[in-house]
Parts: sequence; C-alpha cells; structure tokens
Amino acid sequence: ARAALGRIPMFGICLGHQIMGRAAGATTSRLPYGHHGANHPVKDADTGRVHITSQNHEFQVDAASIPAGDFYVSQRNLNDSSVEGLGHRRLPAFSVQYHPEGCPGPQDNQHLYDRFIDMVRSGAPVAKAVAGMKEQPRPRKVLILGSGPIVIGQAAEFDYAGTQACKALREEGIETVLVNSNPATIMTDEDVADRVYLEPLTVEAVERIIAREQPDALLPTLGGQTGLNLATDLANAGVLERHHVRLLGATIDTIRKAEDRQAFKQMLEEIGEPVPISRVCESMEEVRDFAFANGLPLVIRPAYTLGGTGGGFVTTEADLERVAVRGLAASPIHQVLIERSLWGWKEIEYEVMRDGADTCITVCNMENLDPMGVHTGDSIVVAPAQTLSDRDHQMLRSSAIRIIRALGIEGGCNVQFALDPKSSDYYVIEVNPRVSRSSALASKATGYPIARVAARVAVGRRLEEIRNEVTGRTFAAFEPALDYCVVKIPRWPFDKFPAGDRRLGTQMASTGEVMAVERTFEAALTKAMRSLEQKPPVAWELGPETIDQPNDRRLFALLDALRNGADAESLAERSRIDRWFIDRLASLVRLEVEGDVRELRRAGFSDSMIAALRGDAVPPSTPTYKLVDTCAGEFEAATPYYYSCWEEETESTPVATQTVIVIGSGPIRIGQGIEFDYCSVHAAWALRDSGVRAVLVNSNPETVSTDFDTSDRLYFEPLDLDGALNVARTERVAGALVQFGGQTAINLAEQLDQHGIPIMGSSVEAIDLAEDRRAFARSLDAIGIPQPMGGTTTTVEEAEAIADRAGYPVLVRPSYVLGGRAMEIVRNRDELRRYMVWAISAMPRGQVLVDKYLQGTEVEVDAISDGDTVVIPGVMQHVERAGVHSGDSYAVYPAQGLERAEIDRIVDYTVRIARHLRLRGLVNVQYVVHRGHVYVLEVNPRASRTVPFLSKVTGVPMVKLATSVMLGEKLADRGWATGLVPPRDLVAVKAPVFSMNKLPAVDSYLGPEMKSTGEAIGIAGTLNEALRKAFAASGMHVERGSAALLTIADADKPELFPIVSRLIQLGCRLVATDGTARALRAAGFSPRVVAKIGEEGPTVLDVIVRGEVQLVINTMSNIYEDPGDGNPVFKDGFEIRRAAVERRIPCLTSLDTATALLESAVVAADELEVRTIDEWRAGRTDPVRA
Repeated sequence: ARAALGRIPMFGICLGHQIMGRAAGATTSRLPYGHHGANHPVKDADTGRVHITSQNHEFQVDAASIPAGDFYVSQRNLNDSSVEGLGHRRLPAFSVQYHPEGCPGPQDNQHLYDRFIDMVRSGAPVAKAVAGMKEQPRPRKVLILGSGPIVIGQAAEFDYAGTQACKALREEGIETVLVNSNPATIMTDEDVADRVYLEPLTVEAVERIIAREQPDALLPTLGGQTGLNLATDLANAGVLERHHVRLLGATIDTIRKAEDRQAFKQMLEEIGEPVPISRVCESMEEVRDFAFANGLPLVIRPAYTLGGTGGGFVTTEADLERVAVRGLAASPIHQVLIERSLWGWKEIEYEVMRDGADTCITVCNMENLDPMGVHTGDSIVVAPAQTLSDRDHQMLRSSAIRIIRALGIEGGCNVQFALDPKSSDYYVIEVNPRVSRSSALASKATGYPIARVAARVAVGRRLEEIRNEVTGRTFAAFEPALDYCVVKIPRWPFDKFPAGDRRLGTQMASTGEVMAVERTFEAALTKAMRSLEQKPPVAWELGPETIDQPNDRRLFALLDALRNGADAESLAERSRIDRWFIDRLASLVRLEVEGDVRELRRAGFSDSMIAALRGDAVPPSTPTYKLVDTCAGEFEAATPYYYSCWEEETESTPVATQTVIVIGSGPIRIGQGIEFDYCSVHAAWALRDSGVRAVLVNSNPETVSTDFDTSDRLYFEPLDLDGALNVARTERVAGALVQFGGQTAINLAEQLDQHGIPIMGSSVEAIDLAEDRRAFARSLDAIGIPQPMGGTTTTVEEAEAIADRAGYPVLVRPSYVLGGRAMEIVRNRDELRRYMVWAISAMPRGQVLVDKYLQGTEVEVDAISDGDTVVIPGVMQHVERAGVHSGDSYAVYPAQGLERAEIDRIVDYTVRIARHLRLRGLVNVQYVVHRGHVYVLEVNPRASRTVPFLSKVTGVPMVKLATSVMLGEKLADRGWATGLVPPRDLVAVKAPVFSMNKLPAVDSYLGPEMKSTGEAIGIAGTLNEALRKAFAASGMHVERGSAALLTIADADKPELFPIVSRLIQLGCRLVATDGTARALRAAGFSPRVVAKIGEEGPTVLDVIVRGEVQLVINTMSNIYEDPGDGNPVFKDGFEIRRAAVERRIPCLTSLDTATALLESAVVAADELEVRTIDEWRAGRTDPVRA
C-alpha cells in the first residue's frame, strides 16, 4: 500500500482503511466495544456535513499516531471521536472505516464511490466542497407564534413544541417574545418566555406587537398551520419587510413550496420524486374537467389548511360537488389539489431534521395501520414501521432527505408517503414544513426533542453542536435506535356525538390521542387500547361496514370478527390493513383463550382484564420498567423516562426521599382538554419547588406533562388502576395528587385509596360526596345553601315525580361525568321518559339528576381551600344564560353585571361549602343567579378548565397554592386570607372555540352538553374591547356591509330587535325566514325573505350555500322531533347550522352571544391595544400604538 501511494488512486474501505493508516505510519487498535450496529453519525471534514453510516467495525486508526504531514483525519465518529476516514492533501487517496455500500443500512455514503471515480479521472486529491455553512447573523430577539386555541387537527402538541422552543432559545441567550391567544397553555406562562402576549393571532395584533417589541426574527414553524398561515399573511401585508423581521426555520418561499399545491408538485417533479396524477384547481369547472378526464375515485386536498380541513375522498358525482365546494371555501387561497386515489396503499411518515450545514437525519419513521384514505391524525400509528423491508425503508428515508434539502428547511419537517404494498412503488403525498402532531409523537416515541433541536437549528446551531439531553453525552446529529415498539391510537369524540358520522376520511375528526410503549407490537396495542378510557363497543354495534369502511370502531370490529372465527386473509383484503397486523390481532385473540397470566401480562393485558377473561382473581405482581434512552441501551441515559413491561430486569429503582405521584389527564377530549395538562405540569413543578420528588403518569404524547424534564420521573402508562398503582408501588410514593387530571384522575381516587395509596388534599369521601348528587343535596340543605329544586333517581317513575314537583323545563344529567356529557333540557314528560330509558342503560353508576331549569345568569368560581382559609381568585360571569354548558359559554372576569350583594352571597356560599366539605386544594363552584337569588348548580372538588385562565389574569398561582396545601401548608402562613382577591383593573373574556366543520352530521346548536374543543382569550380595559379581542381570537367576526341570515324561534323574537339595530349600524343587510321577517317588518325593518327548506324559491340553504350571507343567527330550539319509531327527524334548524358550519360562516345559536358580538363590533375602539399579560395585570398604561 505504501508503495502504491501516488502511483494509483486509492480508496480504502474497512480493513483497507486500516492498511492505509498503517501505510501512513499510524497504528491501529481495537475499540473498547464494537460498533457492530448501523446508524453512527460521522462528520466529513471535507464537506462539513454529518452522515449516518451503514456499518461500523470495532477497530480504528489511532488519531494521535498519525504522523504530521499530508495525511489528515477526514471523518470522525461523533459519538466517541474515533477516526472514521483519512484523506491526503496532495495524492489521490482516501479511506473510510465503514462500508459505504453496506446493506442493510442508510444510503448516505454511496456518493463516496462517485468521489473515487472523479478522483480516478482527475488524478487529483478530493477537493474540499463546503466545509461549513452560511453564517447568518445571530438574532437578538425572536418573536414566536403560538397555534391559538385547540381545534381538531391542532391540539396540545404545539404547546409542547412552543414551550420547548422558548426554553431552548433562552438557553441560547436569545430574548423571546411569545404571542398566543390560548390561555390554557404552559407556553403562555410568564416564566416560559421573556415577554408573553395573550393577544389574537391576527395580522393587526401581531403587527402592533412587532412595532412595540422590535424583534429581528420571527419563528413560525412551531405554531402549527396557524403559525405558518399567519407568517404568510404578515409577509404578504408587508409587515415583515416594513419592520425588518426575517423568518427563521423556513422562508416564505419554503412555506409556499410546501403548502401551495402547485408549487409543491412542481418542486417534486424537479427533483425527480414521484407524485400521483393530479391537477391544482381554483374553480369547480377545473375540478369537473379533471374528474371527467381521469374518472373516480379521487382525493381532494385544499391548500394552506389544517388536519385535512375541507378535503375528502370522492367516489360519486355528488361527493365531488360537495367536497370540492367545501375544499375551495376552506383554502385561504381558494385552491385544491385533486389527485388520483391511492386507496389501500400503505401510508408511511418520516420525521426529518436539517441544519444550515446541510446535515440531514431522520428521527423516526412511522407506519399507519390504516391504509391511504384515512388522515394520518385519525390512523392508528406504529413506530418504528413494522412491515417495511430495509430496502423500502432506505428508499423512503433517502427520498425524505432529498425533499428537505430541496425545500431548504432548517429545522424539522414531516414527509408523508404512499407505498404500494405489491411493488415498492411510492408517491410523495404531503410535506409539513414545520413541527407537527407527528413530530410530538416521534419526540415522545424516541426521546429525541424535535422542537427543542429545531429551535436551536433555526438560530444557527449545527446538529453536531447540540447535545442529546437524554443521554447527556451524544449529539443531535444522530438517528435514534428503538428497542421497543410504540403505538398511537386516536381519541374520537363520537361518545359525545352518537349521531355523528363515524366514517373516517382525509379530513381529521379525532380530538386527541394516546400512546403506549412496550417490547412488542401486541403489548403496545393492548396498552394503547386501555389508555383510551373508553368502553369497547358492544357486538351489535359492529356490523360488516365497520370492517369494510374506515371508522373509529374498526380495530374493535376486527378483534370481534377474529374471536368469531373470521379468516385473517379475508379481513386483510376487506380492510386493506397489512396481513402482518391482522396476524398480530389474531395472536391477541388466541392469547385471550389460551394464554396464562404471565403471557397475558406480557401482551399488555391489565389484571382486571385477565380476571374478566379467566373469571377469578389474579395473584398480584409488579411489572419491570425500562428506560426510553434514544440509543437502545448503547449509552447510559441521563433522563428518567420509563415504560412498563413484564421482563426479568427493571431499570427503575425507588429513591429514598419523599415522593408524590401526579395522575395526568390522558387523551384530549371534549370536556377534558389541555387545561388539565396545564394543572398537572404546575403540580409537578410545585412539588419540585417544595423539595418533593414528582413522579408523573400519563398516556398523552402531545403534552408538556410528558416532556422528559417536567417531572423527576415520567411514566408512559395507561391511566387505569394497574397503570397508576404499579407506578405508585414501584416508587413507594407518600401520596397521590388526583385533583389536577380531570375526571380521569378523580375516577381513580377511590381505587387507589382502597389499595393503600394516600389521596392528598380533599378526601375520597369529600370527592364522592360532591359527585353523589343526592348526598350532596342533603349536605347543602344542612348548611342552608339553596339549589334548584330537584332530586336524584335511578327510575323513570321517580324522575317523573321529581319533574312534576319541580315543574318543567327540567335539566337532566348523569352523576360522575365531565363536560356535560349526556346533559339535556327536557320540556315535557315524553322527552323525560325517553331520556331516562337511555341514561339508565348507558351510564356507569346509573344515577340521574333531575333539577328545575332556571334561565338566569350563570356564574363560576374557582377557589383554593385548606379547610379553614378559602381564597377566591375571581368570580366569572357567563355571557350566555344558564342552559349552555359552562365550557361552551363566553366567561367574563371580573363579573360585570352582578349586584354587590349577589357577589357577597356567592363568596359566602363558596367559603361555607369548602369548609363544610373540609376541602383541601382546588374547588370549582357553579351558580345561577335568578331574580336576585343565588342557587348552587354544582361543586367540583378538583381543578376546573378555568384554572389556567383565572391564574393568568389574576396572577394568583392557583395550582402552586393548592399543591402546597396538599403538602400540609396553611394558606394563612403564606400571607393569604379568606375571601375574594381584589379584582384586577382589566376585563378578560374566555371564548369557546369549536371544531364543528370537522364533524359531519353533528349539530352545532349549543345546550347543556359541551361541544367546544378549545378556548381563546381577550384582555382589554373595557368589556367591549375584551369581547372584540376574544371574538377575533376565536375566529368570529362581522364584516361591515355584509349580510346576516336570521331564523329565530318565536320565544326569542322579542329580544331580537336590539341585535337587528346593531346589524343596521354595521351596514349589514338582513335576510330572514317568513316568521322572523314578519316580526322584523312589524318593528319597521325591511328584510329580504327566503323560503324554508323544501319550499319554492331561494331557500335558507340556498343563500348559505351560494355565499350570499356572512353571518347566521339561528335559535330554532327544537333540534329534532321524535315520530315515535326511535328515529329522530331533523328540522330546518339542523340543516341551516350544518350548512353554515361547513362553509365556515359564523353561526350563533344564542342571542346572548349575538348581542355581545355585535355590541363589541359597534362600540369597541378601532385601535387595538396590545400589552404583555403582566402589564395588563399591573394596569400599566404605557402601550405602544403602531
């Protein structure tokens, strides 16, 4: 080799590398452990890039022994700094320790053969290509855009991403300014960013913040679709140019290439990536032309939308018209991509990272159990992919890397592929040039903190410079290795909307998701099903269509079919789900019959499930726990992040110090949202501040609570008795905090208590008393606090007697539920009988409350109690009268319309209730004020969904105080006194936000059952200004000079005229149905009359569908009538509301909301005032007006 140097070009591989090292005069040695695996990160000094190698050996050329001269180290292993390559400055010779052609493994280094051929041709040494990256000036101050309120398609994953990004940038010494309109988030805590604005995510508001703060950069890629769209709008409006603000992570051109369907298609074709036959259409004419030329089925994907909004799968001409009209309306640029359907192909996702030096890595690949045709957010997902060959995996990985390079993204990106299971042909389906729901899942599945790394990369860090915080010794330029399996199952809201359309398509319908980690796919799937906290459907609900069509029950239908002897091959054929997955389900079904206790436990079954299968008790035992460490045990992990399995060796050992377990809130669902995650996180932080070890258990991958550094130890487990109790016993906890995890944690309190785990704070008896409405009513009577007349019952006859005594209408609802589940206002005996028959069969504990319905002002109070001192941070008044669920009402702090005596009575009742029930911790009380009298509606001895909102606007650290009380401290010792905390000099409005456009066949009419998925906030100096901001933040506004459709129930008509006067003031045209028009004409107004559905002439539906109205006010209160055969018949009101929702036209079903919206639009000042949250609280009047 020494003699050949210089005579012939040389390329040394593996042993050839060591021979070349020896020829250079160096020594070789054996490494302390062999790099027998793939996926080692190696930095190439000639190009500045880091590559992932396909194969490594256990020998090295000793760096220190290389003589001074022309030989140099050209490549180094980032994990242990060993020499991976040599180069020569003058001669055509170089070598590498790994096999560039190695297979299986990444294809990153196959270009070395091209390099060698070039060297042979030229006879010259390797030319240094880039050796570095374009250095951008480092930003001084960065504005981070949040994602706003939670809607279907955009949930807590962006709170997690934003929180991580703020932490990362502050660690980099960069000042952070955050703007978000969602008060229920951790990211909007003042100690997360340097300056926090709870303001609407609109161009007007953000421009004022930019003018005030003068940031030099904007980070839009952590705020979901909202952040990207807002960044695009700011650029188009000239705001970024005007204020000299540059974008980080992705340029406007990058966003346009990924989001604009035409630009995306063009870019893929330029780099030779396959795209399905498709056309970008901007009119119905173009859509029809493509469909005529290519035939059905087709898929429609709108540009710049979230969660597949407006899109769909089209199999008929009628579908084509409906979905295309909806998609064009949903796209901000009125553009859809219509493409050949790939129904039944596999759907595979890759999470990719790239830095400014062009180093690219894939963090994780994920396989959707459901084939193409179902939105990835609605698919069961497994990581890593289970059914790909290495060849297919490397092919898609290389494609994903080519795409992120072509887009020029610096940060994280999600690439979705369709793969033909028969041929290995693939198409690129979609790219998200931002952190996404899948990024959060990939982060939690691998332990690789994508958002934190993406933020650092965006401000100029290279991946090789960013330390992997899980191991503490490796770097971010590596690809995680998994020695376990992760399964995600979506959580759909159909338990709240049984009449909704349960079929799944390309438009997302799930509100949240659960994740489970185990050693095998079967065990992870079983644990994920346990984590859903839902009863499986019963056999009669699982018809053949639940297998043939994608729907939320398909997994259960497949298991049921296998239990009944169905053939795995035919199920795979019918569902198009890969046969491998069907076989795994079959093995679970076989274990149900044949497995012993140990085998069932190893397959993820809980002891209660095993007892139900075997019919007798299971001997107690404790699982082992394993670490999630990013590297399959190759390096020691520094972060304590665990999952359970049933093996021989455990990696979790108790620590001899006081430890408390915080029970999380599980998947996000309507009625139990991100607010409870906020509370769980603050509880963990408060424990740590008090010197107590915080152990957190949760099953939701989207949240801040499941970030590895929120608590001292994190366990990813189902929130059932087995999941929580085993962790509590393993950690030898001193107690459990159940007040912060919503109904999920409260429902575990009694069982944990019975198994010897002390419940901290309010006792199990107190919790049970507040939940048991009959006992609670007696308790209130004992201290003389009034409540609406009523009672609790388990029989139809008793319910009728209570209703007759109280007088109709009555409010009926079950005990032990959250979010107004199955709550209704019943107006007569027939409706009551029908409700009772249903409720007795459907509810877990069978008890139903029947109360007199009082249509008064609803008021809500949150308090912290230690049994003696009761601190009330604030009183909130609802805009809507009682009858609309509190979670769906606009809430105003401080209460605006109450008499001093009424507030005093509310405070007095709250203090007396907390003391009488001996509550310790948080309590939420809801009241109705009716004709000057105050009545208690309900008491919840736990955190409520208003805790984050109230904590932020009052500055009272409610969760921290409640946690300190549970640890035995007294509020008085911390300087707090009983009573109402003096209100701040501001007005704050909490606005509900709905996702009705994602849920076909669900009625948007508001009543006692909760329907909103999230909330936004408006803060100002006056009520109307705060309302205007809250409406803007929740996407509700009235255009001056637009048209409003009014269809008003007779009972509501007297209240209509002030609303109409405000519409006239705004220059709005009136459109009304016949009855409403008659009332308007009698009052001197001149509406345009439209026909009811089914009548001659333009109907109410026609004016909505044609876009002739921009606001709908509809109070037709009878949602349906029952003809007696059990099938409800929907009236016009439902059709009107659905049509408006599907076309994104604001639709109000409460005149109170309509009054507030129009009043604020007319009266509020035109100038929008923005301040940070602490400036609003301090009452400072130094805002900068742009």
